[in-house]
Amino acid sequence: MLTRSRSLVVAAWMTLLSQIIIVGTGGAVRLTGSGLGCSEWPNCTPESFTPVPEQGIHGLIEFGNRVWGGIVVVVAVVMLVLAIRRRAGRLVVTLAALVLGLTVAQALIGAVVVWMQLRPDTVGVHFLLSVVLVALSAVLAWKVVVGPSGPRTAPRWQSILVHAMTLALAVVVVVGVLTTGSGPHAGDGGAARNGLDPAIMQHVHAVPGYVLLALVLAVVVAAAARGPRLHLRWSLALLGIVLVQILVGIVQSNTGLPILLVGIHMVLSVVTTAIGAAVVLSLRPAQRVGAGTDASGAAPRARRGANAVAAG
Repeated sequence: MLTRSRSLVVAAWMTLLSQIIIVGTGGAVRLTGSGLGCSEWPNCTPESFTPVPEQGIHGLIEFGNRVWGGIVVVVAVVMLVLAIRRRAGRLVVTLAALVLGLTVAQALIGAVVVWMQLRPDTVGVHFLLSVVLVALSAVLAWKVVVGPSGPRTAPRWQSILVHAMTLALAVVVVVGVLTTGSGPHAGDGGAARNGLDPAIMQHVHAVPGYVLLALVLAVVVAAAARGPRLHLRWSLALLGIVLVQILVGIVQSNTGLPILLVGIHMVLSVVTTAIGAAVVLSLRPAQRVGAGTDASGAAPRARRGANAVAAG
């Protein structure tokens, strides 16, 4: 089996968890109308880095999100340093570097969102980048915890089906961002909306949602028939969370979009993304390699040299 550093595994899980949590804290900012709770960036006010009493709860909510954003950056830095120090392999180091770079970019986009007074296009980009970060963090955690991908064993049609499902999931997320941008939760009472009809967008959002459900069902059936077993387990997990997402979406649209349900819907969207990444990765089960192998699946140079000498 793959020899892993416990600290590296913990860091990988914390990277994924922190990226999911910040979607929840960012959602709280938006749904409570606290998007401009701190009117400046990086300061909260022109005179203070932290909230002042006049800003009330909105300032505290927005500043809390910024503090968590700083923690997310620190976790990403630790992940990259550990990946390098533990010689986790080129792929793991590259993924960790991407997560760190995009996390820093996300913080800068957050500044632009404030400076642009919560324009819906900037808010949408801000959320979509969070989805990308969760997906990358999920792949990173998989490569560290599970190991490198094994050989391709699934038939071509099964791979195409899984990737079609992934495309449908991406479409659902993008249309969901447009739908949210048309609705009442702008992050601040005076923030602009994207001009789309929210009633129509709810129906538009439902169409790719049901296409996704159909494709996930097909993926589950294929996994049950062809395997691998790990792929079937993750496919069933994805089916479960997609069904929950659809239920939450229907309830929230019929109950006036209560902020709690909208917040749950937002967080579940990135959890769905992470599980979707696991479904794709589980199609090629990890190689069972000997102790001393790094996270890229390659044996250390010294061992390769020793084996060559022994073979000679």
